[in-house]
Parts: sequence; C-alpha cells; structure tokens
Amino acid sequence: MKIPMTLAGAALLSVLACAAPSTAADPLVLSDIAWRAEPTPSDGAPRLRVSRKTSSSDVVIDGIRNELAGARAALGRGAGPTGFAIVHEAGTLACSGRLTGAFDGQGDCRFTADPGFERALDQRGLAPANRGDLLAMLLVDATVELADGLTREGVKPKDNGDLIAAAALGVTPAYVRDLRSEALVLASVEDAIACKALGVDGAYVRGLADAGYRKLAAEEVVGMKAMDVSPEYARAMNRAARGGQ
Repeated sequence: MKIPMTLAGAALLSVLACAAPSTAADPLVLSDIAWRAEPTPSDGAPRLRVSRKTSSSDVVIDGIRNELAGARAALGRGAGPTGFAIVHEAGTLACSGRLTGAFDGQGDCRFTADPGFERALDQRGLAPANRGDLLAMLLVDATVELADGLTREGVKPKDNGDLIAAAALGVTPAYVRDLRSEALVLASVEDAIACKALGVDGAYVRGLADAGYRKLAAEEVVGMKAMDVSPEYARAMNRAARGGQ
C-alpha cells in the first residue's frame, strides 16, 4: 500500500510497523509482544502501548471500543499482578503483567490470530502478508465490516495495508459519503486516507464547491488544505481573477 504524500504520520507508521515482515512459516501465535500502560494524561484517556520487535503502537482506552472494556477494568486497578484479553475479529491479544498503580505497569502478551478472519480477508483480496498484519488490525480496529463498507462507497481497499490505514485514521463509509462533493473527485481509498490525514472534511470540500471549484483531484484538495487555503480565501481569489466582479 502506498499512503499518498506520506500523510498518515508517525502514529500510523508505528502501527504499520507492528506488521513487520516475517517468514513464510509465520505462526498462528505471536509471543514476542510487550505492553505498557501509562497513567491518564491531563488532556485525554489512558493509553496502552503495545510493542513488537522494534515498533510500538498506542491504543487509547477511552471506553469507545467495547473489546477494550476488560483491559480498562484490569489496568484501572491498584498495584499488583494483572491480566486482560482483547478479543477482536482479527484474533485475541492475551496479556499479563504487574501494575505499580492505576494505568501504570507493564508485561507481556500473546496474540492468537483468527483463521476465519484471515479467510474472510482473502475472499476480499485483502489477505494479510503475515500475522503481524492481523495484530495491527486488532490495534486499529480494522474489520470486515469496514472493508465491505468502503467497497460499497466505491473506495475498495486494494490490500490489507489500505484497510489498516483507513481504520487507523478513521476513514469510515460515513466519512467517505460526507467527502463527496462537486469539488472533489474521490477515486480511491488512498484519496480518502490522504484527505483524512490532513483534516479535510465534507464542510471543507463543499465550501470549495461553493467557491466555484469543480472536480479537483484529491491531491489538489489536500494541497490546498495543507496551505491553509480556506473556502473564503478561494472565493476571494476567484473574485480577483474576474476583476473584482
């Protein structure tokens, strides 16, 4: 998967790095995984950092994802031994370790991939290159439902990396529908990923359409957003080009 203009950022690249290449004999169970919990920052929810090989990814435990409820409860207890499991379509991440306080501790995990999920991905042309990809899918909540929803919206993921990137950045079918406008030609899921990474939303592209812009490529819209070109500025430029009319 190519992420357009490298817009996904360091956080996404960290998640993708968890899916590091492995041998053809990639095991069903991955055991080279560590976790660390960090106390709640003043500006957000607690985080669970999951590390494998030389990469790590932070999972926000904010109560939105139901499958993280057990981890939130276990990590919110006081000092002592702890254990929790995250059960997802992609597989199960079972962890144990020790806390020094609420949301402050570390330990080890085992990830067991779900072969049924792998088969479902394969049927959609999204077969993972290795089971580390499936761990990344658990971390970002990449699901078959998301893959199918994006496909219905005309932005089918071309590979499992596209699906991971879309999930990590929150590119949902609803987001794709909101983006569609006379101003924007949304040709692929990579276009949607690039827009999401730069904070382009439906209101922005509708504003460009109102300013007289039609059928811009996603690359052009993303470039305008990156340069802080607002719809108001675009309208002013159009007026200037027409001689102030």
